[in-house]
Amino acid sequence: MKGLSRKYYRFRPARYYGGIATADQSGCCFLCAYCWNHERNLHPEKSGGGYYSPDQVAGRLLNIARVKDFNKVRLSGAEPILGERSFEHFRQVLEEVSRANPWLDFVLETNGILFGCHPEFCVALTGFKRLQVRVSLKGWDEDSFERISGAQGRFFEIPLKGLRHLLENGVTAWPALMYDVFCREGIEVIIQRLNQLGIKAEELELEYLEPYPFVLENLKRRSVLEPFEGGTDRTPSNAAS
Repeated sequence: MKGLSRKYYRFRPARYYGGIATADQSGCCFLCAYCWNHERNLHPEKSGGGYYSPDQVAGRLLNIARVKDFNKVRLSGAEPILGERSFEHFRQVLEEVSRANPWLDFVLETNGILFGCHPEFCVALTGFKRLQVRVSLKGWDEDSFERISGAQGRFFEIPLKGLRHLLENGVTAWPALMYDVFCREGIEVIIQRLNQLGIKAEELELEYLEPYPFVLENLKRRSVLEPFEGGTDRTPSNAAS
């Protein structure tokens, strides 16, 4: 961050969600083993791009959506919420997009940890009807969370609390996870924990691994897949489909 300007390395149309205008940021509080943007988040100072104010970001997203006839925009590539200033940057982008085109869906992709630490952030998002928050879960217990995210296992519960805070404040939000890493066993465990928090398991979104060579090497280095090697059923369970 520089003031309320955030570092972005590109703005682009993307095929996901049926077509979406995307602003890719730099910087994350996690270094997930399967992250396709691992190096940019490890060294954000080398990621290229520049610093953009909220109105500049909103303008670029709105222009891409208009040219491509998309009905969705998003922030991606990194963790959008890293602290108070980055949250305010995001909130202002959201506010400007919502004001300029109230029919656009705004997708926020987040690991949820700052929403768990700062419930007031969730309160500040109440009322944005087109906001959709996708909370990407990084493990099903403390050990898996540490191996996958690179963060200490004792913080495992915080993103789950962040998801609950969002839902309690009327924000449209849902959990997502990497199926190739969780597999059936991990999914069953996290579904039980989500149910304990009052979060419906049928809202769980599954994503799938992009097997880049550096991703596979990171997974191997952290022994992420070891617990499920050797005959584990990798077919998604009906409860999580």
